[in-house]
Amino acid sequence: MLEAQPASRAPATTAPNPVVEFDGDLLARLGKSGPRYTSYPTADRFGADFGYRDYLQAVAGVRTRGKRLLSLYLHIPFCESVCYYCACNKIVTRRRDKAATYLSYLKREVEMQGLLFAGMNDVAQLHFGGGTPTYLTDAQMGELMAHLRRCFRFAPDERGEYSIEVDPRTVSIERVHSLRRQGFNRISLGVQDFDPDVQRAVNRVQPEAETVAIIDAARAADFRSVSIDLIYGLPRQTLASMARTLDQVVEASPDRISVYHYAHMPHLFKPQRRILSAEMPDSDTKLRMLQLCIERLGAAGYVYIGMDHFAKPGDDLAVAQRQGRLHRNFQGYSTHADADLVACGVSSIGAVGATYSQNAKTLDEYYELIDRNELPVQRGIRLSMDDALRRAIIQQLMCQFELSIAAIEQAFPIVFEHHFADELAALRALQADGLVQLDAGWISVTLKGRLLIRNVCMVFDRYLARQAEGPRHSQTI
Repeated sequence: MLEAQPASRAPATTAPNPVVEFDGDLLARLGKSGPRYTSYPTADRFGADFGYRDYLQAVAGVRTRGKRLLSLYLHIPFCESVCYYCACNKIVTRRRDKAATYLSYLKREVEMQGLLFAGMNDVAQLHFGGGTPTYLTDAQMGELMAHLRRCFRFAPDERGEYSIEVDPRTVSIERVHSLRRQGFNRISLGVQDFDPDVQRAVNRVQPEAETVAIIDAARAADFRSVSIDLIYGLPRQTLASMARTLDQVVEASPDRISVYHYAHMPHLFKPQRRILSAEMPDSDTKLRMLQLCIERLGAAGYVYIGMDHFAKPGDDLAVAQRQGRLHRNFQGYSTHADADLVACGVSSIGAVGATYSQNAKTLDEYYELIDRNELPVQRGIRLSMDDALRRAIIQQLMCQFELSIAAIEQAFPIVFEHHFADELAALRALQADGLVQLDAGWISVTLKGRLLIRNVCMVFDRYLARQAEGPRHSQTI
């Protein structure tokens, strides 16, 4: 399957620090429920008719295309306590024996994947997510990393990207140094907000000094990159408290910052029912918080990558975007567009060839399938040519904010203006709102439209028209 490549025109993000134009009235008017497009088709389109044998066929298809790099994702679902805002697939428990059992099954899955990809198992990227990956003890993590190296071949430290999500409340300075020795070279810290009152409202009390100490330890341990996650729209947040948090984050100077909009969907995520609606900021305040984040981080020299991601100009994400090779997957923005994503662990999602696959979502189902000596793939989807075409378009718009129509026509057997006549009509309505600019060969997202990039991409999502009533996705802004 061909991926659309940018034409000779320079990417829209060649400026060292692209500006985002904030139009509060437009954002308030056009904000709506929509996918984040970490995949296309999105995960709610995966079906149970895709299973283990379909995944085996996908790997066989990749093998016929020659050697490709791999990206590995491992899901560690356990947490010691619940954060009320969280929408992740997690298991809150203090029973450490559960983690030991899970680790034994996870290692079996890793070994099965390693055998399946034998001869083409060169890994350039590794990501541990959760839950809380550092719920595993230092010894357990060392054991798992050694097992991964027995089953896969990893690129040297200076070339590979090996990242782990860390809850600063669960690790010591010594543990950070141990993670570096175990092979991780990128670290992501959940912060959400530094304000103590907000922290109490979401059941995540995390003193600033504790977080800064872990950032300092990561730098002392020679981690290549330190990332911080923030959330706006949490209960008891105000513009003043958000400004203080941003000042503290800028002072800490992480390499990457993600600023997520809190998606309040208590009908889907039970912990969110503990959040009091009366304590949440209103829509206007949340928009002003977003504006504050954009302005404050831009003034501090961070590049707006897209969606909710910011990075220093020299960071690999910013460099990849300037060079037109940025990619988007289930971990967000990535620099490895050429890698198949192999996912291990309960509920994890992989992308191999022209397929997506998701593992069983409960431990019992996950364990049962592995006990059958089967990979625990429970659902997924095989992309049609139309899916692949639309995925290429959405990827390019999400990552580069512009699309070469000629490049799409070279990669796929279509005439763009005929195949996407309805979509072009919808884009012209967005052009009237100032979100996009259309000309004979290009679709360009304006500085005003970048914050509504999900709205632009939704134009090309043919599944949305078939969607059942009821909210499935977070707000686009």
